[in-house]
Amino acid sequence: MKTGYITNRLRLTNDEAQKFWPIYNSYAAEVQQAYFNFRHQPNSSEIVLEESLLNIKKKYSVEFLKAIPPPKINEFFKAEKDFNTFVRNEMLRRQMQHGRPYPAEPALPPQVP
Repeated sequence: MKTGYITNRLRLTNDEAQKFWPIYNSYAAEVQQAYFNFRHQPNSSEIVLEESLLNIKKKYSVEFLKAIPPPKINEFFKAEKDFNTFVRNEMLRRQMQHGRPYPAEPALPPQVP
């Protein structure tokens, strides 16, 4: 779904797509690793995460030049943000439709009398 959305939004040619998606897969793996590190390092901060994500975007804005022109790189970052917002909103809508809050509220520990 995301691949189709981004391909259409950027209007990637076949040649661009063949070059773009392998670079994107590396980019996505690094973004995923940044979030993993954030969640699993006890002293990690929101600022460190944001800095890491910004550095990844800077790195890949250069890498993406191997596949697509600068205006499409900028549009890619916008399209990815829009897609992720859509997915979050859809998850929220579905959760609310089923009467479940999103994100799920953590269970409270039992009260000791």
